[in-house]
Amino acid sequence: MENTKKEGKGIDRRVFIKGTAAGAVGLAAAGLTVKPWTAEAAEIPKKWDSTYDVVIIGSGFAGLAAAYEAKKAGASVVVLEKMRTLGGNSIINGGVVSAAGSPKEEQEGIKDSPELLLKDMLAAGLHLNHMELAKMVAYKSNETVQWTINELGVKYKSRLTQEGGHSVPRMYSTFNSSGSAIVQQQLLKLKEIGVVPEKRCLLTQIYRDKDGRVKGVQIREKYVFPNANSGKIKTIKAQKAVVIASGGFGNDVAFRMIQDPRLTGDYQSTNQPGATAEALREAFRIGCTPLQLSWIQLGPWTSPDEKGMGVGPSFAGGCTMYGLWIDTKTGKRFVNELADRKIRADAIINSGNKCISFTDAHGYAIFQHFLGEAMMLKMIERGVVKKYDTLEQMATANDCPLEPLKETIDKFNRSVLAGKDEEWGRYLQKDQKPLGAGPYYVSRLSPKVHHTMGGVNINAKAQALDVMTDKPIAGLYAAGEVTGGVHGAVRLGSCATIDCLIFGRIAGQNAAIEKSWS
Repeated sequence: MENTKKEGKGIDRRVFIKGTAAGAVGLAAAGLTVKPWTAEAAEIPKKWDSTYDVVIIGSGFAGLAAAYEAKKAGASVVVLEKMRTLGGNSIINGGVVSAAGSPKEEQEGIKDSPELLLKDMLAAGLHLNHMELAKMVAYKSNETVQWTINELGVKYKSRLTQEGGHSVPRMYSTFNSSGSAIVQQQLLKLKEIGVVPEKRCLLTQIYRDKDGRVKGVQIREKYVFPNANSGKIKTIKAQKAVVIASGGFGNDVAFRMIQDPRLTGDYQSTNQPGATAEALREAFRIGCTPLQLSWIQLGPWTSPDEKGMGVGPSFAGGCTMYGLWIDTKTGKRFVNELADRKIRADAIINSGNKCISFTDAHGYAIFQHFLGEAMMLKMIERGVVKKYDTLEQMATANDCPLEPLKETIDKFNRSVLAGKDEEWGRYLQKDQKPLGAGPYYVSRLSPKVHHTMGGVNINAKAQALDVMTDKPIAGLYAAGEVTGGVHGAVRLGSCATIDCLIFGRIAGQNAAIEKSWS
């Protein structure tokens, strides 16, 4: 560090603390006075290349929701996406979204409430969730899903499903089992009101002035991922606000290893290649508060027989309801298949990664009806799902002891007939049947980095909070996976989509009514 003064044997405390967010947090916790923001970055441009009321970084669920609401409120809007494809992780996600107390639940006779969803979120999150944020997700879940139907025109399948950690089935699934069904409708609605996101625009700097207000951004236009020096520098003035909706950092091996050294490059990620931390680092540089960055979720249902997210999770997820997960070393169940993601991923890793999910002909027929025949055939053609005519063939192919496997199935079947899973306490579906004769369908399990729970600290208005004062940074909002606090230690499946949509909309609405600084 340059220009430091000696204080005894150490560097000058004022200079050191000024340069580290951690130091600021430490001083605040100790009750010592901390100074408000003083600009360390380059000067605010005297001339901008372009000007908008609201500048949005990222084109996933959150960024597009923010753009839609801001434009509807009368603001001029630009959406900047660093990749050559729009949608980020959102466009490749599984297309599931939770709604507590929805009309579909009532139709299916499922008793649910926002309070129960909140309880499930807090249990999975180890109560590290920031309550005001988690409550927003739980209590606005149903109205937001209905908004995607009634205003965006998103189409969902007729039946609700259930993910691990949820007490009851409450998940709406898009007609194509992909987040693209939501993203494409968001893009269509934006186009109708005159907003077309700009691709290949890398955020390189957020301009925060000496008065503490964010006033615009610097980007590299025509950026070519991952070449950080590609493209032309351009400045964009944000007369009202900047919204950071850049997503998580699941594919940024260097940054995620700083938070959790175990997550080396040996772990694959389900994320798209651009899920990296540049925008998050820049947010911290200008004074945002880092929150819970080391809580990184691994998807327990991914397959080592394909790269990235792939198609396997839909099958393994189905087996949590209409099949079993088995440790092939023992032939026994090793976890509640509907436990939260961290519990299941940890259980697979602790078992030595020798685990499979499987279902019988009845389960396969349900998957085929729900996911479509083409999707099921794709899983088999890719070798992600394998078919065996007999249990003996399945056991032999997966080096699994046959007799313990038979005992495990018999024990589960007795639980189904009794209406209660005595061994692991799994929720049993209303149409649950004992596992029958073959053929059997199997996928291997191997966890991959999936979601980063931590990020920028925000309040219920989606305002980014200052690390020195804990007060909102004027002109700066954040939404989606780039933020922290909503999910605590573990995110429940289907709650990321609703989180992104809710806080994206809030960020856009509030950014649009910010007072212009010029």
